[in-house]
Amino acid sequence: MKRSSILVALLGVVIGLLLALLIQTVAGKSRKMKVSDSDWRKVELILSCIDENYVDSVDRHRVSEAVAAAALSALDPHSSYMPPQVLEETEADLTGNFDGIGIQFNVPNDTAVVIEVIPGGPSEKIGLQPGDRLLKVDTTNIAGANFPQDSMVRRIKGVAGSKVTVTVKRGVEVIPFEITRGKIPTYSVDAAFMVSDTTGYLRLSKFSRTTETEFIKSCLELVQQGMTELVLDLRDNTGGYLDQACKLSNLFLPRRAMIVYLEGRNRKREEYRADGMGPFQDLGVKILVNEGSASASEIVAGALQDNGRATLVGRRTFGKGLVQEPFFFTDKSGMRITVARYYTPSGRCIQKPYTEDYDYEILRRYDSGEMVHADSMRVEKGGILPDVFVPIDTTRAGPFYVAANRKATAMRFASAWFDGHSAELSGIDDYDALLAYLDHAGLERQFLSFAKNRDGLAPSREEWETDRQYIMTQVRALVGRYSRLGDKAYYHLFLQTDDTFKAAMAAQ
Repeated sequence: MKRSSILVALLGVVIGLLLALLIQTVAGKSRKMKVSDSDWRKVELILSCIDENYVDSVDRHRVSEAVAAAALSALDPHSSYMPPQVLEETEADLTGNFDGIGIQFNVPNDTAVVIEVIPGGPSEKIGLQPGDRLLKVDTTNIAGANFPQDSMVRRIKGVAGSKVTVTVKRGVEVIPFEITRGKIPTYSVDAAFMVSDTTGYLRLSKFSRTTETEFIKSCLELVQQGMTELVLDLRDNTGGYLDQACKLSNLFLPRRAMIVYLEGRNRKREEYRADGMGPFQDLGVKILVNEGSASASEIVAGALQDNGRATLVGRRTFGKGLVQEPFFFTDKSGMRITVARYYTPSGRCIQKPYTEDYDYEILRRYDSGEMVHADSMRVEKGGILPDVFVPIDTTRAGPFYVAANRKATAMRFASAWFDGHSAELSGIDDYDALLAYLDHAGLERQFLSFAKNRDGLAPSREEWETDRQYIMTQVRALVGRYSRLGDKAYYHLFLQTDDTFKAAMAAQ
């Protein structure tokens, strides 16, 4: 009898799919890539040999998943295979919504604490509040047992329309809430507010399906408040959808201005140009960037820099100049394959070189001195160079600062502070009122007492003089986040010691 197997049949299907994908029609014109059948046949033979000769039974699903992941990881650092759960989470993050109950929480000790209840979500409607401590999800105890945070999230999330009972501790009360899960919006604009009479600040965390809509709404609100110059914060924005980066750039550029162009072996040159209809063409722009600004962030930064529409402030960007295209399988898994490189209007390809230690390239920047010396930056290393270089501040990393951050002392203090002052904080919805509250709350003395009694941390006078400004900014921002201003207060307060932001404000 012929010795065939499900594994070999499955592999044949997978290879067939891959071949089909590689010769699929692009923009209505067939572009075939020549592939040696023997190369693909070798993979099939290896798996067949494993299936027919391996000493133990073979977990075919696990092996096929490993083959898919290995095949794509061999191409470049950004082509990847995504199992169903990973794909679902990735898509939810970028599409602008997910199914859940609508809360954000931290785990400062061993119990999750709600830090934000998303407006209009199921949790707000049912009565959950910032500061509530999560004890149970249905019958599962998730408090006090170092319950894994990812497992906690999976239990809370679920299909829209399904029900979940979340038991919380509020003060001394233990309250169960039966919540019907719903569609929860995710936002890419973290915060937008005025920092002077004429300057607005907007922090963008990613480029999702809703980014252009969110951005226009936030910017128009700032313009109505008197904004003539925008500080756009793209630091640590790892990117997202290409079309959203182009749409955002279009808002600032004159007609026919080049935004970006793409080109690849199986992709003809494709140009994206501004339509001249953008509402912010007369707005001054300064963009904050760093080594965490990647992909779509770099498209926006490069487009506005090359067209003379923005001053870039910060450090060299990540250097991801590749375009990934998604492909989906019927088992709800998928893959992203690099299909082209993108080029800024001046023709720069900002993709950094593939190296053996690619994943640790950012660490090499520290070792080479690039993070503190502008003359260490090199165009050939990839990324986009800022117009105004701002070195990383190494002075704030004193022993007490490092130890307190390792123990999350500030975060835990803020949570404990809210427990005792929830009534006052929950009623604050004005930034000036929040500043007045923080200035007179005695936070510094209380924090030092908390650090000593809870974590055994007691800085010397010299250490505190070095670290005080940075740690107390952190404490004030974390406490302020529990007010009704939420993230807007958090980012606004952090700007007080932000060297890159200060450099942008000073730049001409």
